[in-house]
Amino acid sequence: MSATDHAAQAARLACLHAEAFDRPWNAQAFSDLLDQPGVFAAEAPDGFILMRAVGDEAEILTLAVRPTARRHGLGARLVGEGVAGASVLGVDRVFLEVAEDNAAARSLYRRVGFVETGRRPRYYVRNDGTMQDALLLALNLTARLP
Repeated sequence: MSATDHAAQAARLACLHAEAFDRPWNAQAFSDLLDQPGVFAAEAPDGFILMRAVGDEAEILTLAVRPTARRHGLGARLVGEGVAGASVLGVDRVFLEVAEDNAAARSLYRRVGFVETGRRPRYYVRNDGTMQDALLLALNLTARLP
């Protein structure tokens, strides 16, 4: 990918992320991530998933869907594309963190097969200063998790 394409992709992701989250990442953050080995994105006009694959594991760094496009299956499709991309890279297990109070995201991840494996207390800071636990979720691509 050329430097111009890379910058344009980082800007697109930042714009979508800003629509989807209260504390969005900027274009420089996306550019820095995309420069790292194993980081890849699956994009759609109204959303994207950003993942990092290392060895036989991958992590969903962020999943963003424009609010007007939610509840139409795009999130599940993007997770599927990201997991398929990770699988091609030899990944056996995918991890992510999700805010405990994000019921919609938790439901999406449960529907596609992720299971809770742990918790990070007070991981997320809300705009009002309150703290929220992160739930650690995992999806085993080679066999179901217990």
